[in-house]
This record gives sequence, structure tokens and C-alpha cells, in this order.
Amino acid sequence: MSFSRHCPASFLTRNRGYFQVLIYVIFVSNNSVIRAATDILSNPIEYLKGVGPQRGDLLKKELNIFNFGDLLTHFPYRHVDKTRINRIDEINPNTEFVQLVGKLKSIERIGDKRSRRLVAELQDVTGYIELVWFQGIGWIEKMLETHTEYLVYGRVSYFQGTPQITHPEIEKFNPSKPGDQYTLEPVYPSTEKLKARGLGGRQIGKLTKQLLTIITEDEISEILPASVLQPTKFISRFKAFQQIHFPTSMASYDDALNRLKFEELFIAQLRMGMIKSQRHRYSKAVRFTQVGDLFNRFYSTRLPFELTGAQKRVLKEIRSDTGSGRQMNRLLQGDVGSGKTMVALLTMLLAADNGFQSCLLSPTEILAKQHYEHFQEMLKDLPVKVKLLTGSSKTKERKIISEELASGQIDILVGTHAIIEDAVQFNNLGLAIIDEQHRFGVAQRAKIWNKATIPPHVLVMTATPIPRTLAMTAYGDLDYSVMDELPPGRQPVLTQHRYEHVRPRVMDFIRDEIKKGRQAYIIFPLIEESEKLDYENLMKGYENVKAYFPEPAFWISMVHGRQTHEVRVTNMERFVKNDTQIMVATTVIEVGVNVPNATVMVIESAEKFGLSQLHQLRGRVGRGKEKSFCILLTSARLSNEARERLKIMCATTDGFKIAEKDLEIRGPGDIAGTRQSGMLDFKLANIVQDKHWLDLAASFANRLLDSDPELNSAENLILKSHLLRQHGKTLWSKIS
Repeated sequence: MSFSRHCPASFLTRNRGYFQVLIYVIFVSNNSVIRAATDILSNPIEYLKGVGPQRGDLLKKELNIFNFGDLLTHFPYRHVDKTRINRIDEINPNTEFVQLVGKLKSIERIGDKRSRRLVAELQDVTGYIELVWFQGIGWIEKMLETHTEYLVYGRVSYFQGTPQITHPEIEKFNPSKPGDQYTLEPVYPSTEKLKARGLGGRQIGKLTKQLLTIITEDEISEILPASVLQPTKFISRFKAFQQIHFPTSMASYDDALNRLKFEELFIAQLRMGMIKSQRHRYSKAVRFTQVGDLFNRFYSTRLPFELTGAQKRVLKEIRSDTGSGRQMNRLLQGDVGSGKTMVALLTMLLAADNGFQSCLLSPTEILAKQHYEHFQEMLKDLPVKVKLLTGSSKTKERKIISEELASGQIDILVGTHAIIEDAVQFNNLGLAIIDEQHRFGVAQRAKIWNKATIPPHVLVMTATPIPRTLAMTAYGDLDYSVMDELPPGRQPVLTQHRYEHVRPRVMDFIRDEIKKGRQAYIIFPLIEESEKLDYENLMKGYENVKAYFPEPAFWISMVHGRQTHEVRVTNMERFVKNDTQIMVATTVIEVGVNVPNATVMVIESAEKFGLSQLHQLRGRVGRGKEKSFCILLTSARLSNEARERLKIMCATTDGFKIAEKDLEIRGPGDIAGTRQSGMLDFKLANIVQDKHWLDLAASFANRLLDSDPELNSAENLILKSHLLRQHGKTLWSKIS
């Protein structure tokens, strides 16, 4: 019988990808068509014995468990060690959980009404302990028998100096069947709603145990190719899933955990690598073929200082990208003050030399204006036309800019989100530079691509150093460059921690600096719970600062969230122009705002700031040739974590070391907001604790893609089919 005669062509066309996967699976695993098509792991969860429609709906809503496969990857967060029997005389105030074997000597009800409880006395050869129940007293009393041996497990607490176990797990002790009684019992994440419906951690464990009895090795087939499995000597995938849920020993559990952590990281690295590899091989982009007159004249006559080794290296990488005929997508991360703006300007001159326009997107108007004025000053007398476009640009000015952009008269356009608007059309945009990428969403960046027939080269700049492990996982599809040297003449900022009681001395120090002609920032924290508290906190602080620095001897600018945009910009500009000597603010000073004359940064209640915030704030000073200072003022009462943060800030000015420490303290979850969080949705792996596995996974993924970029070899087809089955996780639209 012909399959095509009974199947419409449109159906075959629509489902071509599915049939390709089916063929891969049939070809490699030598299973029947029916076997490949009826994957037990995709069965709806309500079909598992003991679940049913109501519990199934709850599991879907509460834990996102929709099918058998989801339950299989709902991993226990710990295991209760029931492999050892404790003695009662071993219990001390530091004991948490115990498993005991003993005889019940007595059972009695004590108290009445609310204080009623059931108390039993368990005794072994070394002593006795009380077992207490406050609920279900009736049926527990019927179940228990005195002078019978029981196996008891529970958390130890003390009442009036006597150890007891409240609501223990208890069952008759059967020494002839030790296998089921002495285990590493999994404890699963659950919710209050599930517990109320009899689906607590233990019940989920029973469902998982049942699932594992009906799954065969064919359903959890191997996805790692032999080129990975043989050198790593990992246990099989099927065994790993069995042992991570119900391990026979802690060593078996560790083997399973390591295998599955590696698999998670390996698949993530493979996805990222495929996106990058396909972009390198197939994307089309304009070529910057020459280093022309504009670049050379600027480089030889206008550079204010010799470029650092890091700047030269990054320019070489950009030159290679833009001359390859493939689209550049490069992330440039440089610590505060490392000279990223100079690299951006030289890259835009490279574009102009090749007849292409450039745009630089800044997150704020004041920063865009600073870039514009800086470029105008640096490029004067050179035949390069630079324009500024922001939300404040007048209608007449916008019209002129639009006409000059469309005709190709403007070489460099600096601006804010206004550049993204549909009305702004370029003649031949070849380069887009995005400053502080976390302020611009993916959709906004995509709009830039649409402003040229062939998508422009993209350089994304960030002053927030990204830890290497986070860069590998969250930014693995981008090429990334690191600038870790300061330009000559820049001095590191001296950071000191001071307690509130020495505030007068800190204010005297600020006064001394102002007398030398310098300026200072005083920053107050944002109290997220209350804007009103923020405002009151700032106003109180402002009045204190005014008492130390009375007008007209000193002038103070203030910036806070309740001011209109115009007032904030005006106050900021007064400080930039040195009309005021002190800036008091709650809002984080605009990233990149450049006031070389400011040499003091005082951060009030510094314990309330995160490490990366403190480092960014410190970066507002130390931009001139004078020695600069950052003073972290705190109360005397500090948490251990806050002390650790302040200690790190005083010990180093290296943003990359600080970023690594920040990742260790906060974990990847909080920091992952810098990029699509899906890339970091690991169920088992942790990029902070599992650096070793991440490096190993990256090395194997890179090696595999170097030898087989499309994963088309017979050995890798199973891996490819696994990636295809992971709907929404592998970005095939980007890959192909």
C-alpha cells in the first residue's frame, strides 16, 4: 500500500520536519515506525495511574508537569538518608533528622481540647525518646501497638530539655526486608495546593517510582554521541534518570547528577554554537574593505593618547568581522573607563571610509548629548557630518535630519530611542552601535536591522562586566570582546568603608576637595517598597548636606524620581558645567555620564546596594587626572553578606573580579535579566558551582561543531533529532 496515496501532499509538506526526525530516529535506533511515533514520555500526565484529570490539572498549573517526560525531569531537591539506623544516645541539640529502631513502651493521650496530643515512648538499647502527634490522633492510636518494634524517621526537637520527634514517619520494623526500609529517599518540590490534594513531596516520589517501572531503556535512549561518551565515561542516560531519583548509594547519585548536569550544559552550548556557526557561514553583510583616509588621519593626528593593547586587539577583531562579508554581532564588554567610546568612534570612521552610515544608540538623552559633543570636538576639521536625534529634538530639526539621513549627507547619527522610530530612514546604514545593551529590548534592536536592505553590522557595548561563565551561557551566540586595561593617565579610585558616626570627618574631606576646585556626588539608596520613603530619605539627606555646605559658599544640584525630565536634565547639566559643586541624588547617576572634575563619590547606606551597582557608581569618579575617592557610608549593624560586598569593593577596582563575586553571592537567577532568561533555565546545572562541567561541555560542543556543523553524520543524528524535539528551546529560525 502506498503511503502517499492515503496522505494529502499538503499534509506531507506541512509536516516535513516531523517526518525527517522520524526517519532519523528509525535510521539510527533501528526501531519500528510505531515505536518512534508513540513516545511514552509524551503521554499526558493524567494517564499515569494515581493521577487522573483533577490531579493532572493541578500538576500542570502548579508545577508545569504536563506529561510523563515533565515528571521524569521534576528532580528531587535532596535525598533523606535512610540507609543508617541511629542510636537514641547519639541525639544531641545539633541533630536534625534521625532514623531509629525501637520498641513502643507506652502510648497515652495528654491534655484536652486544643492542647490534646498523643505521646508514645520509643526505647532502644541506649535510651528512650518521645514521639508526639497533634493531629490524626484517633487513627494513629489504633494503628500503634505497644511492645512492638517500629522503624521511625523524623526531625528532632527539644521540649523542656527532652528530645522528641513530632509527627514522625513510622512503620513496623521488618528485619527480613531491609531493602525497602534502608534507602536514600527523594524529597520533591511541591506546593501548598498540591499538598492539600495529597500530592506532597513523598506522593510525587511514589508517582515517579511508578513511572520508572513502566519506562524501558528504549524510551530514555542515549542522545550523547560516542565521541562524547567514551572519553567522559559517563553512565548511560537511562541509568542516570533512575539513579538521580532513587539512588542505590550517594556515589551512584553523584554519577547520575554529573551526567545530567553535563548533558544540560552540553545541549545549551551546542545550541549557542550552532547559532553562531550558522551566522558565521551564511549571514550576508556589507564589507568594510579598506582602512581609509578618515580613519588614518584621525588615528595619526587626533588620538589624545596611545591606544591600550586591549583597544588595539578589539579594533583588530572588529576589522576582521566587518571585512568578512558576514554580519558582525559582537558584544564589547569593558570595565568602567576602559575606552569603549574611542573604539566605537574609530569603528564608525571605518564605516564612513567605506561609504556607509553609522548610528550610536544611547540609553539617555544626557549621555547621547555627551557623546555628540565629544564626537564633534574630536572630529572638527574632518569631513564627517555628525548629528544628534533625541526625544527633545524639535520638529523642524527632525525634518532636516530625516532629509539629510535619506540623502546620505549624515555620516554618524547619535541619539536615543528616537532613532528606532519608523520615520527615521537611512540611505545606507552599515553599522549600528548600541551602548548599554540591557536598556534596549530585543524587539527594539530588531527595528535597527530593518533600517537597511542588508542588515548592518552590530556592536553592543556594556560597561557592566559579565562573568565568563555567564557570558558563555547567556551570550554564547555572540562573539564577545573584553577590554580590561585602563587608558594611560587614569588612576584607580581609592575606596574606603566608613561608619555613620564619622560622617562629620567625611564631610570635612569633601569640603577640602571642593576647595581644590573639585566636585562630589552624594548618593542615597532607592527604597523599592516606598517612593514616599525614598523622597523623605533624600530630603532629609539634602537638608543635612545643606547644613554642612551652606549657600552661597557652596551650590548643590539635586536629582530624584519625582522631578520632571526637564528639571532632572537641567540639574544634571549644571553639575556637568561645574555651576554646582555637589550632586545629591537617589536615582543611579546616568551610566556613562562624564564629569572628569568629580573626584569624590559618597554612597549613603552602601549596604543597601548590590555589588554591580556600587561598582557602576564608583565609575562616575576617577575620570580625570586627579586622584579620586569612593567612600561607602554604612550603619554599624551589617549582615555578613553586606560585609562581604563592602570588603570586595575596598579590595579591588577590577570589574571582572567584582562581577564573578557578584555572581557567586547572588547566583545566576538575579543576573540573568541581562539576557533572555531561557538560556539559563537549567534544572540541575549551576553556572557558579559547575564551572568545571561548563568548560568541559563547551570544549566537547565546539569540537563536535568543528567536525560536523550541521550534525548530519550518522553518529550525531540522534542528537540532532533530540534538538528538533525540544520545541521552543532550540532557535531553529536563527540557525536556518
